Amino acid sequence: MGCTLTNILCTFSDSKKNVNLLARLSFGFIILSNFVFHFPTIRMPYISDSSYRPPRWLKGRQHLQTIIPSVFRKIKNINAFGQRLELPDGDFLDLDWINASGNKNQKADKLVILSHGLEGSSGRPYITGMAKLFNQHGYDALAWNMRGCSGQPNRLPEFYHHGSSKDLKEIIKFTLQNTHYQHIVLIGFSLGGNVTLKYLGEENTNLPPQIKRAVAFSVPCHLPSSVPLLRQKGFNQYYSDRFKNKLIEKIKLKKHILGEDFVARLLPKIKTLDDLTDLFFANINGFETAEDYYYLNSSGNFLSNITIPTLIVNAANDPMLSPECSDIALAQQSKFVYLEVPAEGGHCGFMNKNKGQFYWSEHRALAFCEDTQAQT
Repeated sequence: MGCTLTNILCTFSDSKKNVNLLARLSFGFIILSNFVFHFPTIRMPYISDSSYRPPRWLKGRQHLQTIIPSVFRKIKNINAFGQRLELPDGDFLDLDWINASGNKNQKADKLVILSHGLEGSSGRPYITGMAKLFNQHGYDALAWNMRGCSGQPNRLPEFYHHGSSKDLKEIIKFTLQNTHYQHIVLIGFSLGGNVTLKYLGEENTNLPPQIKRAVAFSVPCHLPSSVPLLRQKGFNQYYSDRFKNKLIEKIKLKKHILGEDFVARLLPKIKTLDDLTDLFFANINGFETAEDYYYLNSSGNFLSNITIPTLIVNAANDPMLSPECSDIALAQQSKFVYLEVPAEGGHCGFMNKNKGQFYWSEHRALAFCEDTQAQT
């Protein structure tokens, strides 16, 4: 079987036009092999006894667990220092430094790099809440805005997307060249979690030694099966329309870059988030089709190449994630990736059962990054 598979893959790899099919075959074989060929040992640590419990009044309400933290949570007393990073391709990224000392020039020994989700920013409460708790435990925080997410359109036609790992790589390169941090951890949310996991897998053994651990919350590890959830009626339609409308506004702001005629022809055709991906985002970011975009950017393709302790936390009731995103088979080849699937939590939610400034997700990330047993 091994020789046959090798021959098949080598044949496909000899043809440039079959690269996308090769990626899909490889991803499918990882899943299939775990069920058909019964590998004797599951190496991916699976945390089956998650400590997360929602507030009693939110129990069983996946959408409220998602919406309330996003809309109503406020994090006070955040002192962020902005910086613009110029990229080699002529674009830029806006960064926010949130130092433990509160002083722009007084840095700590440890750093957490935070990556936001779709249509998020460095100011989202899940970002600032995480930064604040890590500040209290001796970490500086670097929260970066993906292209066009800082309130100012980026310069190039390209948009940020689920596979924007090259930008995270540039941020880490910049940080290592201009600071003296020797202990760095990465934390990502939703799309930002996907970017984080993809980056770790791509770098593999070339990962800078200063990067010690990583955590990803509410991650669409398998985009092809998750995207259809946003087509469902009800609250999922609300999420989809919200993302679509915000992204359309960004396209309008970039019509001088994309071309006014092009934008004028495009916008009437966009009725759904699927239309937006099919007609615009896939091609503008270098993918042949939306299907290619979903398959090639799914972080599940990269988990087996991760070489540092990494925690994935996906709630079983997440309204935007398919069961495939929490399937242990995705990374059975990795002894470094920990999968935790709380029964509840929603999407980037995880509100505390007891009142407190910080959410369970923030305590959980800190405990993992500090390598402690606590799961507050």
